[in-house]
Amino acid sequence: MTTGNTLQEQTIKNYFMFGAAMLDEANCRGMLERILEIPIGNIEVDKEKSIVYRPEFKGVRLDVYAKDDFNRRFNVEMQVLREPSPGKRSRYYHSQIDMELLLAGSSYEHLPDAYVIFICDYDPFHAGKYRYVFRNICIEDEDVHLQDGS
Repeated sequence: MTTGNTLQEQTIKNYFMFGAAMLDEANCRGMLERILEIPIGNIEVDKEKSIVYRPEFKGVRLDVYAKDDFNRRFNVEMQVLREPSPGKRSRYYHSQIDMELLLAGSSYEHLPDAYVIFICDYDPFHAGKYRYVFRNICIEDEDVHLQDGS
């Protein structure tokens, strides 16, 4: 009887295995290119990046955080437990990532694009899709995009 505890039996859903696989820059770049359908240059990958600005406010621990040659930022989270409010969680992660990307006096146009990606082993929106992509668009004219880089 196997219990799924041996290293050979672990899948990418295992926190350690996910981190180990994504720390390899080629693996991380390949996964990002497949998910986002954009070319990714050379990347720097960090595992478990913590962002806590003040102890009284909720911080975040990013599973995988990467930066590419185009200065874009990528946060990839493996979700095996159902978390409530994925949209608000994404918004919070974006805001925390953005906090350290502009120096005082910098123009907002220098804010790099940032992607927050949740890889779930369940359907977070119960709409039967294997992939959900969200963009900020104008309700009155869907051809008008906010182009906020998120």
